Amino acid sequence: MEYKGSCHCNSVKFTLQTNLDTVVQCNCSFCKRRNAIMTLEDKNSIKINSGYENLSIYKFNTNIAKHHFCKKCGIFVYSNRRFDSNGIAVNLGCIDDINTFKIDTKLADNIHK
Repeated sequence: MEYKGSCHCNSVKFTLQTNLDTVVQCNCSFCKRRNAIMTLEDKNSIKINSGYENLSIYKFNTNIAKHHFCKKCGIFVYSNRRFDSNGIAVNLGCIDDINTFKIDTKLADNIHK
């Protein structure tokens, strides 16, 4: 299924192809603080339709995972995954058609890897 998403200020807009097969909350020190509910997808499942230049990247620890945020409003949009170079984690809170309060999540235990 195709979903349309954006950051809070609409400076970054994207489409995502997903069946929502793997919806997670990560327990690493960074994700714990941002409390995002994410879907794990192949990196080709997302298309930034506008505003790619408005994305900023945050890296920490191993500098492998890249966390992409809107430069203007600060909303986390997606990240390139540390343990899967072909994978991304997309913030479902950026998609209006998905109610993250009513979706089942799994723990992505990245604290113990």
